[in-house]
Amino acid sequence: MISSNDFRPGVSIELDGSVWRVVEFLHVKPGKGSAFVRTKLKNVQTGNVIERTFRAGETVPQATLEKRTMQHTYKDGEDFVFMDMESYEEARLSPSQMGDRAKYLKEGMEVNIIKWGEQVLEVELPNSVVLEVTQTDPGVKGDTATGGTKPAIVETGAQVMVPLFISVGERIRIDTRTDSYLGRE
Repeated sequence: MISSNDFRPGVSIELDGSVWRVVEFLHVKPGKGSAFVRTKLKNVQTGNVIERTFRAGETVPQATLEKRTMQHTYKDGEDFVFMDMESYEEARLSPSQMGDRAKYLKEGMEVNIIKWGEQVLEVELPNSVVLEVTQTDPGVKGDTATGGTKPAIVETGAQVMVPLFISVGERIRIDTRTDSYLGRE
């Protein structure tokens, strides 16, 4: 159990049979009446965001999440197959469980898989990945880093906006959180 006074962004709680993550909180002490905590909660499974108010000191069950480091070994049909780095057990995740994170997933990449009981909630990729550009418009002499951008397709099939001077075959670093180009590798 966790007290509403201990809410911080990122804390996971259980409400109505699902896991919610605290996005924002505000401890309010009005001049008259008792204090309360106004929160904005995001459902980890569906992504829905709600606002909820708790009395100060009210306790709610804290979600016990398990974080495992797993390596993406191969893709079997539509499913992504991961191997636990400690027990060497395999786990299969569907494209719906992976979400849009699959566009940066490469074989051999280590990721963190967050589980609640036996249910996979989230797949955490590294903050940045290095991928090779497989398709883009050719660079022309005079293209600068401060100029515009152009779309490029990387080896996993994801599309990223890159500076004009990037050409096919170059390895670039991409921020997986913002889908943005960080630099050459």
